[in-house]
Amino acid sequence: MTDITSGAVVPRARLRAAVEWPTLTLVVGVYLAFAALTACHRSLPTALVVVAGAVLIALHSSLQHELIHGHPTRLRRLNRALALPPLSLWLPFDSYRIAHLVHHRDDRLTDPLDDPESYYWTDEDWRRLSAVGRFLVRAQGTLLGRMLIGPFWNVARFLAVEAKAIRAGNGPSRRIWARHLMHLVPLVLWLVFVARMDMLFYIFGIVYPGTAILLIRSFAEHKAEHAVIQRTAIVERSYLLGPLFLFNNLHAAHHAKPTLPWYRIPAWYRAHRAQLVGANGGLVYRSYLDVARRYLLKPHDAPAHPLGRAPLGDGSPP
Repeated sequence: MTDITSGAVVPRARLRAAVEWPTLTLVVGVYLAFAALTACHRSLPTALVVVAGAVLIALHSSLQHELIHGHPTRLRRLNRALALPPLSLWLPFDSYRIAHLVHHRDDRLTDPLDDPESYYWTDEDWRRLSAVGRFLVRAQGTLLGRMLIGPFWNVARFLAVEAKAIRAGNGPSRRIWARHLMHLVPLVLWLVFVARMDMLFYIFGIVYPGTAILLIRSFAEHKAEHAVIQRTAIVERSYLLGPLFLFNNLHAAHHAKPTLPWYRIPAWYRAHRAQLVGANGGLVYRSYLDVARRYLLKPHDAPAHPLGRAPLGDGSPP
């Protein structure tokens, strides 16, 4: 790991506490809050359950992202075990972990084929889309469309790809889904027989809006550019969503220091802001309200990647 301020190589172990108590405490708190909310939901106002449940889904996903990057302990198996409960139902943690680590090959950021988290399309794939498909993709180019349609679109496409892989006999996909179903069963049993929650309410009243909140974060965090370092955005002054996203709104800082724990990101960002903003070409939003002001009804970018494919770090084509 390189210290960007000095270029010195710092041993990774010296930068990691044996146990990061803020993160571990937050993990335990999220699961306890989820259990309490679902168990008591019938005695609470529906609006409160929806809002609190959606926030917990978003925060849990933010924690899963944190645990992917080696937190809160040095024990990878323990970190993985803490992240496994599938509160969102549809996304196996191991699928998320693999795709996200591939996403962190920064020279492939925004590439429609090599970046699993890219929303861009190749010209060829764009031409293959039906008229309805193009309409849905274009609608998600706006923040409002991404929040309203994005959860359905993302889940449906992901499950379709996974189903195809399983039918084709893909061993890793089958093993991931077997483990996912094993962890899904106790969650569903809890929701149905202990909490006595309607699963349709859980899916559409909690998981769907929670996923929509998460899509606010990912909406403008990357933009297709020729230079790799200019592909990652920063959203400042996010006093509500920033903590909910565990400060992943300062996304250029996260890509510069992907193993930095969430509670150290703001101070590190403040210390290196000038360097980060200068490097990413000033791709900075004042807040998520600023993102909404610009893109609530206006597309963030064209669906097809403007360069066809994302150039490599040296500027050459992939």
